[in-house]
Amino acid sequence: MSSSKITYKDAGVDTEKGQHFVKNITNMVHSTYNKNVLGGLGGFAAAYDVSFLKDYKNPIMLSGTDGVGTKLVFARLLDRHDTIGIDLVAMCVNDLLVLGGKTLFFQDYIACGKLNLERMESIVSGIVKGCTLASASLVGGETAEHPGVMDDDEYDLAGFAVGVVEKDEIIDGSTVNLGDHIIGIASSGPHSNGFSLLRKLLLENGKLPNDSNKLKIIENFVLTPTTIYVPYILKLLEKHKPKGMVHITGGGFYENIPRILQKGQGAELQYSLFPKLEFYERIQKDFSLEKETLFSTFNMGVGFIVIVSPEDSESVLYELRNQGLDVSKVGTITDSGQVLIK
Repeated sequence: MSSSKITYKDAGVDTEKGQHFVKNITNMVHSTYNKNVLGGLGGFAAAYDVSFLKDYKNPIMLSGTDGVGTKLVFARLLDRHDTIGIDLVAMCVNDLLVLGGKTLFFQDYIACGKLNLERMESIVSGIVKGCTLASASLVGGETAEHPGVMDDDEYDLAGFAVGVVEKDEIIDGSTVNLGDHIIGIASSGPHSNGFSLLRKLLLENGKLPNDSNKLKIIENFVLTPTTIYVPYILKLLEKHKPKGMVHITGGGFYENIPRILQKGQGAELQYSLFPKLEFYERIQKDFSLEKETLFSTFNMGVGFIVIVSPEDSESVLYELRNQGLDVSKVGTITDSGQVLIK
């Protein structure tokens, strides 16, 4: 048996580098704090003062967790990591928003094969930006090295958000009626869904393609960060209470819209009325994909849906457009029991 001493660093985990990483990101993380955040980064648990909940009549806590899926593959191939954190925050806070909830704080988990300080700081900078856009505090997280399990340049992300909403202000689709209008708010691109299909369409044996058209799509559109709809919708809620809202994520329109409809209800959408994005025009032109595949995989230009009564439709459209959003009435609620796209 060898008498040499083996250290944790020899096994692939550099705890000193991890401490340096925490020190480097502390100022960024602290920029998201508000008066409710107690303690500092690096503690065993995050503490958040919720005494303000006494101002609510009946506060309901909301929580959600998500990741960014295989979009990470493109970030690695392009070596661009400063926006993937925005995606991570967006996927969580937009889900809480559907119920009318305001996100209070956020936590992240980063697993990597080997701790690359520059890359990790770039990822966290995106998370901080996402939290800032959502007015959420980044109260803590975990970064773990997994040598022997993940490749040195490989990493994965997960996020967790906690929010609050007044019980009688929850938006759950229970008041959606036949004939209500469906308002679509533009996405910034594919957001964080459909990337397993995009990898199959755009990559060549898992690597960047030689095809210039495919490469242009990847470089110009694929890593565009997911839109964080929080500030826009919260401002809308100051004047209007939609009957239902939908975050168009995994499963597209066929799976997500029925989640807020009542039994027997359906939706009819007109794709010609959707906000137009060059990304989807290219995808449709360059690849022969069935309509069902497109609308069950991608957001097709609409990342968030608001359902309102016909009499409120114009005023809601005006309010959202006044905030600079690309929005339009894209459909109506029907009694078909299914989502139809024309």
